[in-house]
Amino acid sequence: MDRTNQVYEGKAKKVFATTDPEIYVVEYKDDATAFNGLKKGTIAGKGVINNRVTNHLMRLIEDNGIPTHYVRQISDRETAVRKVKIIPIEVIVRNIAAGSLSKRLGLPEGTKLSSTVLEYCYKDDELGDPMINEYHIKAMGLASEEELRLIADYSFRINRILCGYLQDLKIELIDFKLEFGKTSDGTVILADEISPDTCRFWDTETGEKLDKDRFRRDLGHVEDAYQEILRRLMGA
Repeated sequence: MDRTNQVYEGKAKKVFATTDPEIYVVEYKDDATAFNGLKKGTIAGKGVINNRVTNHLMRLIEDNGIPTHYVRQISDRETAVRKVKIIPIEVIVRNIAAGSLSKRLGLPEGTKLSSTVLEYCYKDDELGDPMINEYHIKAMGLASEEELRLIADYSFRINRILCGYLQDLKIELIDFKLEFGKTSDGTVILADEISPDTCRFWDTETGEKLDKDRFRRDLGHVEDAYQEILRRLMGA
């Protein structure tokens, strides 16, 4: 299996086709963006950390019975994944109020929600990834009712898996983003990444932010926060 042509480049990753028609290679970049690309920068070593963290958590999720696109890590920055057609829906899983939820609902950041909240956004950079609901998804034909039920079930299960695992590492999972895709036979599986770029991780004892919010909000020590997540997950 060798890389062939590049098929996609996003804010944080490049994707390449390979000589195996069912396998892609994802290469993680150090580029950092926020606010739908309005803020840009670089976080040294981010690509390596996000690759390793994502693969570690994907394996954990797969071991707990949820199918993912993960195949194997190739290098510090590259991973072989199953080829999928991404469903153009971002799933936001929220356990504690933070970020846009706090602003929209007037909830102080850090407020524990009485139940986990799922939100959906339409993946479209030009539109700013607007929030949508199940009726929009059905009306636009983005996913079938059965697919959406499966996505919701997977999202809640992934949340339980990650929260339980991270709690032992003294990491609070505030909220996180998930993306799903369909394989060539139509199977819905978890795709994209799970990393400090896509999750809000807080230290359970100090409340220190250990994720991309340090970049978004100019809090400093961004690289240190990413390294700390890697250290706690993998002892690196």
